[in-house]
Amino acid sequence: TLDLTCRKTPCFVQFSEMEKMANIQAEINEVQPVLLSGKRFNFAILFYFIGKKCEMLQDMNRHLEAVLKKKRALRKRLIKPKCEESLPIEATFHKYVVELLAEAVTFIEKLESHLQAARSIPQIPNTMKNMDIALTKTELLVLDLEELAEQILKWREVQKEVYSS
Repeated sequence: TLDLTCRKTPCFVQFSEMEKMANIQAEINEVQPVLLSGKRFNFAILFYFIGKKCEMLQDMNRHLEAVLKKKRALRKRLIKPKCEESLPIEATFHKYVVELLAEAVTFIEKLESHLQAARSIPQIPNTMKNMDIALTKTELLVLDLEELAEQILKWREVQKEVYSS
């Protein structure tokens, strides 16, 4: 079943067909001496190979017939909207369903950020402690900067007095 559902990419289809033709040619080359020898035993082997090929072709034919039989049913299922079967909603509520779907899409788009925020909840106390420490350091730096600014202003006044005298 898995081999039957396997899809080949278009670029390798021709390569696969050429490979099959080469395999068939190799089998013909193997069987050809049997035909030319004329012995009954050799004909039995030849018919055995032909029988195997015929069985393979019949199996493939049965599979293709089954696909053709299901083709109409598959087309009908693909054409028919799936929501009619699974979401019987009255016409008056269609507007709300559309709005709800739009919100659901938005939620799904932002789901990763929501999950990341939820994961970070246990880390909030450590983050707050780090922010408090950073705020305290910033306040100390501001105080130092204010002191430095006052010293610069005093030095500037002293320099003005020196130049003026």
